[in-house]
Amino acid sequence: MSDVIDKSAVETAPPAESPQPAPPAEQPQKEKSSLWKKWKGMNRKRRRRIVRLFILLLILIGGAYGVKTYLDSRSSGTETTALTDFVRYDAITATVQGSGLTKAKDSETITIATAGTVKEVLVAEGDTVTAGTPLFVIDSDDARTAVDKARQDVLGYEKQLSTLQKDIAGLNLSAGYPGKLMETVDLNPGDTISKGQKVAVLADDTRLRITQYYSYAYEGMIYEGQSVDVSIPALMSSIPGTVEALHMVSRITPEGTKLFSADILVNNDGALSAKMAASATVNVGDEIVYPYEPGQLEYFRTGDLLSTVNGTVISSSLVDYLQVSAGQVLVRIDGEDSEAEIFSAQQSLDEARKTLETAEKNLANCNAVASINGKVIGLTIKPGDEVAANTTVVSISDTSSLLINATVDERNVSSVEPGTMVDLDQWGTMAMGTVDSVSLSSTINNGVATYPMVISVDNTEETLQVNSYINYTLTASENDNCLVLPLQSVRTVSTESGESMTVVYVKAGSAPENAVEGVMIDEMIPEGFWPVQVEIGISDNYNVEIKSGVEDGTEVYTQSMISESYGF
Repeated sequence: MSDVIDKSAVETAPPAESPQPAPPAEQPQKEKSSLWKKWKGMNRKRRRRIVRLFILLLILIGGAYGVKTYLDSRSSGTETTALTDFVRYDAITATVQGSGLTKAKDSETITIATAGTVKEVLVAEGDTVTAGTPLFVIDSDDARTAVDKARQDVLGYEKQLSTLQKDIAGLNLSAGYPGKLMETVDLNPGDTISKGQKVAVLADDTRLRITQYYSYAYEGMIYEGQSVDVSIPALMSSIPGTVEALHMVSRITPEGTKLFSADILVNNDGALSAKMAASATVNVGDEIVYPYEPGQLEYFRTGDLLSTVNGTVISSSLVDYLQVSAGQVLVRIDGEDSEAEIFSAQQSLDEARKTLETAEKNLANCNAVASINGKVIGLTIKPGDEVAANTTVVSISDTSSLLINATVDERNVSSVEPGTMVDLDQWGTMAMGTVDSVSLSSTINNGVATYPMVISVDNTEETLQVNSYINYTLTASENDNCLVLPLQSVRTVSTESGESMTVVYVKAGSAPENAVEGVMIDEMIPEGFWPVQVEIGISDNYNVEIKSGVEDGTEVYTQSMISESYGF
């Protein structure tokens, strides 16, 4: 029966398992329920803010992915194409263009260097003046004082220099007159000698002098230049003499005789010496006049021989009783210090003269006249003004002729010379000028050398403004029929040997015979192009003349063009 329970089946059934923990999969469900409850518990405003932030995050992620995809498509589609050109015959004209500031060819600015009071102003701004036109009068005591002081300084330095130059002559210390050396100092090479040091006494014994006294009874009978006889007892002889000078003194003898003196000169043939006794007799008519008493011979003149410089003795020939001639060098001296003094004094004198010149010019400017023909373009004073020192009071410019400072580059400088015609344009006003000069000194900027150039232009009708910019254009050189290439086709390169040259890259299946080897390149040159050295000539803004290296029709590399596909 179906209601009967099978006990054996019950007994043999496996025991019931004990309860186990819930599977892990069920936990997120609980967390999900918890998050939902939190979400539901938020107010509406907060839920909207969270939604917006979530949407913005999705947009940023999508945008970043799109940019990456775009860039990847571009890089994968880049292509490089070599652009070329052909050597061809054409005309080329090299021009120099630029702008410069116009200025008067001749101008004058008068500045008062010292303070003063304006007494008169004789011109007005805009007046046309000629050289010599009085301009103004300024009274300045300071200007007059400056001139006086500068003149005194110049005179002082001139005297100082003159003295030093005379002293420096003493580097070769020599006899000033003929005579005999006495009281000499022993000097050896290397000894130090001082300025003013006495080294010897020089006695002029070529003539000797004796003083004799005669009675006033013979006044007028004895006169200067009169011949006399001089008796020398030591020689037991008489020699001729001459009355050099008379002195109408009043010497009274013990006998009461009044005497005057006479200086008698005798020539020395070498036998006479100082301190020899002598007496001179004078023939007056038939009478022989004797002196009151004998006298002694004296040297005609004596003097100390002095060094005029500080220095070191190079050589010396000083010896007692040495007979010397005028100008004979006796001591040689090395005087470096004295030479330095002269150099310093000369510099001081030069500076003083410049100061005097400036002071005199400033004083003249106080009563200034125009030194050039021109127009008064600046005037800052009026009568009664107190002018401060270093004030510019008037400017005059000759605007009939203008100058423009310009430049020419190294490629065209050899073709520009004085006299080259220049087209000028100042705000629509056209004019024609000429190159006045081209400097040989260059300035280098960004690897390009430029040379200063001065352009002159006639402005007699005053159609051009002074101190205003103007455009200039000149034709440096031109060629009506020559081989040309675009500028970008020509390159300056260096070789492995360090040589610099100008080349073009010629298209060919293999290297041409004149291809250059060992070129150091700093750019990617496509395959199939070979460097060939060329000689270039003039150039314009687009093309350059090719003088040699390639022929008409030769295809050359210019540059590379990068093309890109966007992957669409």
